[in-house]
Amino acid sequence: MDVRVGDIIDMKKPHPCGSKSFSVLRIGMDFKIRCCGCGHEIMVARSKITKNIKTVHRTEEP
Repeated sequence: MDVRVGDIIDMKKPHPCGSKSFSVLRIGMDFKIRCCGCGHEIMVARSKITKNIKTVHRTEEP
């Protein structure tokens, strides 16, 4: 799955605040994502993220 920094990803399971949307802050062995609902930042292993992503919303590039 092609995910880039700045993309908004929808996950299969919601964050405890109720939001399923997260913005991607950093990509590597781990993904750093920020909840679009409450702003909480989370570090998640690549293997867990890739199987839990539902959709990717690409940000517009100039």
